[in-house]
Amino acid sequence: MYAPVVVLGAFTTLADSAKSHVLLALLEALISSNVAYLRAHPEAPPLYRSGVRYTDDPRDEWQDIPATLAKGGGDCEDLAAWRVAELRVRAREHALPRVTAQRRGPSTLFHVTVLHPNGRVEDPSRRLGMR
Repeated sequence: MYAPVVVLGAFTTLADSAKSHVLLALLEALISSNVAYLRAHPEAPPLYRSGVRYTDDPRDEWQDIPATLAKGGGDCEDLAAWRVAELRVRAREHALPRVTAQRRGPSTLFHVTVLHPNGRVEDPSRRLGMR
C-alpha cells in the first residue's frame, strides 16, 4: 500500500503567514483525497453522524476519512478537511478550509475550521468535543 508521508524541514523556519499558506495547500490535498473517497464510497457516514470525536494529536499526523473512522477521532485539520469535502460532494457547496494562528509565547498554535461561501465559520472540532 502506498501512503505518502510529507516531511517539511523548512516549516519551522517560515513566518506564520507563510506557514498558513503552506497549511492551506496541504489541506486542499487532504480535501481532494476525501472528496475522491466520498465519491467512491457514497455510503460513508456524514461527519457529525459518524461517531468520531475530536482528539488531540501531539504528533500532528494528518489523516483522511477512513483513517479518522478507524481511529474514532481526529484533530482540527482531519475533521475540517472531512467536513469541507462532505460539503463539496454532498451539498455542492464550495466551502473552504480556514487557518487561524494564535501566538503562545515563542510558538504559534494553528487551528483549522470551515469557511462557508456566505462567510459563516464552522468549527467541527468544537462541535465534536474540543474545549
